[in-house]
Amino acid sequence: MRYQVSGIHIDIGQSLRNHVEGELDGVVSKYAGRPTSASVTFSKNAQEFVCEVTVHLSTGLTTQSKAHAFDIYDCFEKSCEKIETQLRRYKRRLKDHHKDRTSPVESLAGSAYILAGSDQETNESEPETLQPVIVAETKTSIKSLSVGEAVMQMELDNVPLLVFRNERSSGVNVVYRRDDGNIGWIDPGSAG
Repeated sequence: MRYQVSGIHIDIGQSLRNHVEGELDGVVSKYAGRPTSASVTFSKNAQEFVCEVTVHLSTGLTTQSKAHAFDIYDCFEKSCEKIETQLRRYKRRLKDHHKDRTSPVESLAGSAYILAGSDQETNESEPETLQPVIVAETKTSIKSLSVGEAVMQMELDNVPLLVFRNERSSGVNVVYRRDDGNIGWIDPGSAG
């Protein structure tokens, strides 16, 4: 597995790098068959260290976690525990999914935009223009998944919604977490 261990305004020593590689390799190989790469980034927020871990699996799915602690090793351990919990929760699905899939998940390139929020305190006045102000533009990928894989990826990423290309219909679909705790699925292709 390829590792990328880096620090943002922090010098990462060889001891921490070896610790990260050893611990993460043990956790990931226990639950996932063939991980391809892992990215671990350390940063500092006031007195606390922040550790962000992203693991890319051979199936094309990714898992990620973020943790805070006053000690850099504790910070990594907390983040690693979150990765282990996610992988343990989905171990059966990851192994079953890998048997059915003969090729990695296909990804399409896309753009993600961040729009400026409204500065208006009340909704009484009309906006001057209906064109939103784009604050940032980033590249993103839209994966080709089954609905079950999309729900699992949404849970692994710990995000409120996921846009994906449905493998069955080849259309763009959305799965999202509803306010009642259930998962919603939007499939425009099945609308009659």
